[in-house]
Amino acid sequence: MSRNSFEGDVLASLRPRPGEREHIHAIAAVIIKRIRESGLADGMVVGSVARDTWISGDRDLDVFMLFSPSVSRDDLEEKGVRLARKIVEDIGAIPVEKYAEHPYINTIIDGLDVDLVPCYAVEEASSIQSAVDRTPFHTRYVKGRIAGLEDDVLLLKQFAKTGGVYGSDLMTEGLAGYLCEILVLYAGGFRPLIESVSQWKPGMVIDIEGHQKKAFDDPLVVIDPVDPKRNVAASLSLRRFEEFIELCRAYNNGPSAAFFGGPKVGRITQPGLQAVLDERGTSMYALVFPTPHQIPDIIVPQLRRTIGGISDLLCRNDFILNRAAGYMGDKECILIFEVIVDTLPPLKCHKGPPVHHPVNAGKFVSKYLDSAVFAGPYITESGTYAVEIRRKWLTVEALLSSEDIFTARMGKYIERSMRKNYTLFCGAECWNEEFSQFLYEFIHPSSPLMRLHDAI
Repeated sequence: MSRNSFEGDVLASLRPRPGEREHIHAIAAVIIKRIRESGLADGMVVGSVARDTWISGDRDLDVFMLFSPSVSRDDLEEKGVRLARKIVEDIGAIPVEKYAEHPYINTIIDGLDVDLVPCYAVEEASSIQSAVDRTPFHTRYVKGRIAGLEDDVLLLKQFAKTGGVYGSDLMTEGLAGYLCEILVLYAGGFRPLIESVSQWKPGMVIDIEGHQKKAFDDPLVVIDPVDPKRNVAASLSLRRFEEFIELCRAYNNGPSAAFFGGPKVGRITQPGLQAVLDERGTSMYALVFPTPHQIPDIIVPQLRRTIGGISDLLCRNDFILNRAAGYMGDKECILIFEVIVDTLPPLKCHKGPPVHHPVNAGKFVSKYLDSAVFAGPYITESGTYAVEIRRKWLTVEALLSSEDIFTARMGKYIERSMRKNYTLFCGAECWNEEFSQFLYEFIHPSSPLMRLHDAI
């Protein structure tokens, strides 16, 4: 399928320059040479650099150190990190130990963000001993088939980035780079994929190799060509899947260069936040606490669990919640709650069991008969007991400032961090420069297509 004129212009800006290619491949060659000279492992460039599907300006280089499968897991981690650390130091860079499924070394070399990751050199993807062992198979699979479609992958990646649906991290829950490559291979190009996605519905299954061995209930199922029991699209949430469909449908109906213009970043000022809250007539509360020292794959689900738990706590205490969200920063996390009703009267009507249930009814009457109540116990028109009691928490601020906040369902590491130190902010005080983009997106939620609407 022929390209639109602007697609050609977009590609001219997306393709890495010759100097970029030479620079990144030269550094990769030095690292691989040192890995092989160690006699401990083989070296391999993986990811988009190896597959020539990286976008100009990207500064990420992933180098895997492939150890013999006979090496124990403990030795893989110890020797792998030690070797990576030595290589980095010998090059004159600073090694930083990070952790995914097992430790690896990250560093900056001549402006490139480099990861050196130990893995096992298994013969088949079905024999992997750690999750990262699968990555070299991904690289070989795509490299053997992507020739002639590299530009299509670049277009899809930029399209997804502009739409805000690119990135498989748990905060984004969007399309991974490898998933983009597989989708292009499946459809045979960018434009055929766009046309196809425009008609998709949740439950779509793609199995290029026809070897699926496990059922999935994810919105999109893309069976890994090198692992019949894995869904490449497992990280894609229903929301992002539907947003991707919306973007593709709009582009299919009216192609525009605006779909490749880069993600729109909005920020809000503190006076702007106050003005919005005044206009909406709502109240905002923010809980800010130190980010736990765990990987995002652990912390992000715990953030969501905690948001749900505190939202339930507010609702149990009769405060009316509009929306809630959270964000994990490098140093601090923030949980935001927009409340429609945040102040309540002292009186609370508490309903009891039906009168004709003697045991439970008796317990209810005994509990409140001699208590300090506004009224009751009495029998309602529906035949149940009720009592009008004094409400424990009259304001959201008082509740979230109290120890009762820890009766909410929380993630383990989030609770630990909050018990040590958390700060409650109210109204425009919730504003923070670090979180200004997150706050803007919280206050002004919109689908990707709506964000692009003015530019299309």
